[in-house]
Amino acid sequence: MTAQPSCLEHSSTEHASRTGVLPFKPSLVKAVFRDVTAMHVSRSGAWAAASVTRTVLAEIVDGAVRAAKEEGRAKLTPADLISAIDRNFEVEVGATWYSHSPTFKGLTGVLRDADGTVIVPPRRSRSRKPSAVVGAHRFEAGIKRLLAGRGVTAVPAMVRDLDGIASAFLTDLARDAAMVVREGGVKRFGSVTLAIPGEPVTPSPFDDSLRSFSVRSGAKRTIDRNDVLAATTIQLFGDIRQRALAHA
Repeated sequence: MTAQPSCLEHSSTEHASRTGVLPFKPSLVKAVFRDVTAMHVSRSGAWAAASVTRTVLAEIVDGAVRAAKEEGRAKLTPADLISAIDRNFEVEVGATWYSHSPTFKGLTGVLRDADGTVIVPPRRSRSRKPSAVVGAHRFEAGIKRLLAGRGVTAVPAMVRDLDGIASAFLTDLARDAAMVVREGGVKRFGSVTLAIPGEPVTPSPFDDSLRSFSVRSGAKRTIDRNDVLAATTIQLFGDIRQRALAHA
């Protein structure tokens, strides 16, 4: 069972949320959305997306910090990133980055399509076509601000992986938010509940509120805050989804 972060770690994240300090600027968020969709994203929608991305990355960094401390290291390395994801599968996001990173080489298994044919990972190219991978470098400053805000440093390879994961996650979030607008709400729901054998399962307090995203209201060509929150319910699950929604 995944270990739960301490109250101190939760309070530090909540403090950052209250102060409104976001490592990823709304202007960067809007640039990512423009790469994905022609729809306009409102300022509140951009702030919500920045907040959700910050929550996810902060959770990954906190897990990596715990792993590094156990090894007696002060600076984070890609090995700590792998440990953080292994210990908390809720933070396994931005998976499209994995096939482009040496850190995850050989760890994701062999991918096959519906016919059983092996899917060959895309080769790196110098294409200028906007994508989560091509645009990952835009997140470097925000990642460094996030690390500094949590009092840690990381080797360049770790920063690069966090760049890529942030870019891939936000790109996926933008696509899902656009889909919510097009479809008029979230049409597919799913949830994962961690349970201890022999003990009753406690319903999540967010289960009912998630249904409120099934029907949306607002302009048909504008991605707003609630559309981003609805997309968050698609991208995330478990405790991290609850925190991301609460902070945003």
